[in-house]
Parts: sequence; C-alpha cells; structure tokens
Amino acid sequence: MLRYIGRRLLQLIPVIILISILIFTIVKATPGDPVGSNLDPRATAEQRQAERARLGLDKPIPVQYWNWITRSVQGDFGDSYIYKRPVIEVIPDFIKNSMILNIFVYIFAFLVSIPIGIITAVRQYSKTDNFFSAFSIIGISMPTFFFGLLLIYFFGVKNQWFPISGMETVGKNIEGLAHVKDVLNHIALPGIVLIIANLASLVRYTRTSMLEVINQDYIRTARSKGLEEKVVIYKHAFRNALIPIITIVGFTIPSLFSGAVMLETVFNWPGIGRVLVDAVNLRDYNLLMALNMFFAILTLLGNLLADIGYALVDPRIRVD
Repeated sequence: MLRYIGRRLLQLIPVIILISILIFTIVKATPGDPVGSNLDPRATAEQRQAERARLGLDKPIPVQYWNWITRSVQGDFGDSYIYKRPVIEVIPDFIKNSMILNIFVYIFAFLVSIPIGIITAVRQYSKTDNFFSAFSIIGISMPTFFFGLLLIYFFGVKNQWFPISGMETVGKNIEGLAHVKDVLNHIALPGIVLIIANLASLVRYTRTSMLEVINQDYIRTARSKGLEEKVVIYKHAFRNALIPIITIVGFTIPSLFSGAVMLETVFNWPGIGRVLVDAVNLRDYNLLMALNMFFAILTLLGNLLADIGYALVDPRIRVD
C-alpha cells in the first residue's frame, strides 16, 4: 500500500505542473490589469509602468510563470492586491471559516443519508422510499441560493429567529460558550441549506448503489443460507455498495476547504468561496492563482484517498 501511495504521489507531480500552467495561462488571458489596484486612479503613465516593473508584469509570460512557480514552491505566493498582505497569510483564516461551516454539515449529512439510503433501497417502492425519492428530486433541483433566500425571508426577516448574515454578531465582544452559541446561530440557516442539498444527493446515490447490490445472486444465496437480514444487508450488501459512496467522499474533501461560493455570498459568510469571487472581480491575480492551485491539489488528493478507500473495502482491487 505504501509503495502504491508513493507511486501515485509521484504521478501527481506532472499533473500539478500542467494544471499550474493552465491556471496561469487562463488568469493572464483574462481582461483587466492588477496594476490599478495598487495605485491612485490619478497615477501617471510613468507610475503605472514603474508599478508593472515592480510586480514583474513587464516580463514575457514564460518568465512570469517561472518566477511565480519557483516562488510558490517555496511558499511565497506574492501579496494580495485586495488585502495588502501576503497571500499565505490571507488564506488560512477564510479556509478555517469555511471548514467550520462545512465539516459539521458533511458529517451530519453522511451519518443521516447512508442509513436512509439503505432503508429506502431495502423497502423499495414503499411510502418511505417514495417520500425520500421526492425529497431527493426537490433537494437536487432547487438552487441553493434560492433556498437560502427563502430561509432568510421566513426565519430571518419575517420571524427573526436566526441572524441572516455573517459569522458572528458585529459589535459584540463575547467569548467562551456565548461566542460558540453566537456562531452556531449564524451557522443555522446556511447549514440547513447545505444539509438539505447534500442529503438529497447522498440519499439518492446510496439508494441506487444498494439497489444494484441487493439484486445480485450472492445476496440471494446469502439469504437462502438462512443468514439474518441485518447481516445480509450491512455485512455483505453495504460493503460492496460503498465504492460509489467512497467516490463521493473523495470529491467532498475539496468542498470542506473550498466552501460554497454562492451560499457564502448570499449569507455573507466570511469563507474562502467569497474570497475567490472577490479575487476574480478585483483582478487579484496572486490570490486567485494560489486559491485555484490549492483547490486543484485538494481534488487530486481526494481522488487518491478514494482509490485507497476502494482497496480497503474491496479486496479484489489490488494496489501493489
């Protein structure tokens, strides 16, 4: 297993290099100029040219890429034009805020959706199955920003049960359990939106995967031998149905850090998704490239963890 992981990590190096070239090329091809972000609008042409030279934007594109990638490998992603600080200092705080929101949501969604998916598969076409099938269709088809706006109106504006924006109450200097309670109140509405959206898709994936397995010949054989239904479902069927679910887990890992761009914008949540939108709108190229590389590497690592998970749940898959 260790040899397999080492080999896969080595294979990721050329992929990461190609991704970095692609990201750098696309960002440089976008219209706009970051020079204006650092200068007074009344700056002269000479001042703008001097600023371009300071940022290294007057050099050829291949030279700019080489300078950027060599600095990035050393942990220097340049300065953010928006926050006037090194990018490496800007990103961690916002990633932490996104993780606070997403980790709770995904843990809850997986713990609830997998048992529901198993029950709906075992009781196919029952009232329970029909209810959660309708729930999944509605949850998948409803845009998160629209659902978020509905919750803001009914629970935030009309009834004022929960705060509608931010991560904590502005102006309150509270600590300890009071601060935790305040943050949980702010998590409530965006958390509900994310939980519903994730439950809808995970229940459907689990149900479909279980239905494919419980109709196999070896499941009927296990039942004919007199095994208890719980043993047949949870020991034999569920283990083989885990492979598609593991795939989803692999794709979920980047989401824990990347945040939900649209949802964070609607609820004004200070997460990394909003930072990415601001970086695009304000031409903060250093921050934009660093974030995209971070998300790309997380996606590759998520795929690697999914492959390792396949081998753990299915001994027929060899990783040597």
